[in-house]
Amino acid sequence: MKLIERRMLAPSVGHYVFARDDGQPLDFIPGQFIQVHFTYADGTATKRSYSLATIHDHALGAGEGVEIAVSYVPGGAATALFEGLEIGGHLDASGPYGRFCLMPGDANKRYLFIGTGTGVTPYRAMLPQVEKLIAERGIEVVLLFGARTPEELLYGEDFRAFAEQHPQFRFVPCFSRELPENPHADVRQGYVQQFLSEFSPRADTDIAYLCGNPNMVDACFEQLKADGLPIPQIRREKYVSSK
Repeated sequence: MKLIERRMLAPSVGHYVFARDDGQPLDFIPGQFIQVHFTYADGTATKRSYSLATIHDHALGAGEGVEIAVSYVPGGAATALFEGLEIGGHLDASGPYGRFCLMPGDANKRYLFIGTGTGVTPYRAMLPQVEKLIAERGIEVVLLFGARTPEELLYGEDFRAFAEQHPQFRFVPCFSRELPENPHADVRQGYVQQFLSEFSPRADTDIAYLCGNPNMVDACFEQLKADGLPIPQIRREKYVSSK
C-alpha cells in the first residue's frame, strides 16, 4: 500500500493514511487491525499490528482509506520504518484481522468504551456504527480515554465534536499529568480506572470494551468483574510496544 498522507497526532504518535496499490478499497469491520510486514537489519522478517482508524459509513460499502495511528518507540524498528517513509512510499501489509468489534446481536442499553493512547483508535472507526445504533436502539455510550497531557489526547477533536452532536455519547478524557486550560465539565484528572465506578457499570445494561495499556486493561477488567459484569460482556484488546 502507498502512503498518501501523514500528520502528527501527538509528539510521539503519527497518523498515516494509505491507499492500496491495486486501487481497491479495504473492506473491514471497525475494531479490526492490519499487520505491517518488514524486515530487521539482519534480514529477519517480522510484522506489527495496527488498529484501523478509518471513519467510514460501512453501510455504504468498503472504506477507501487505510488509516492507522503509529506510536514511535525510541530505537524501535517499526518506528524507523514509519519515520523514514515518504509520501508515495510503499509498505506491505495484510488483513484485516481481529474480533474487537461491535456485535450485531448486542441488545445492551449502554457501551462503556475505555482506552489509553493509541488504544482509542478502534473507537474512532466505530463512530458511524455508534451513530446508527443511537438512532436505531437509543443506546448510550461513555468513552473514557486516558492520556498524560492534552497534547496526547489522540483524536480528541473528533470525539468532542461527535459528543456535541450526539447527547447520548459522552466523552470523558482522563489526564494523569496535566489538565487543559478551561477544561470541559467531563474532563477528569487521574487514570481511567479511577473513574470507572462513577458510571456505575451494570450487568443488565452494559457491555464494556477495553483497549490499550495492558495494566489498564487488566485493572478495569477486574473492576468490571467485581461490579458484576459477566466476562462475555467485557471485550479486551491489549497493546504492547515492541522494539
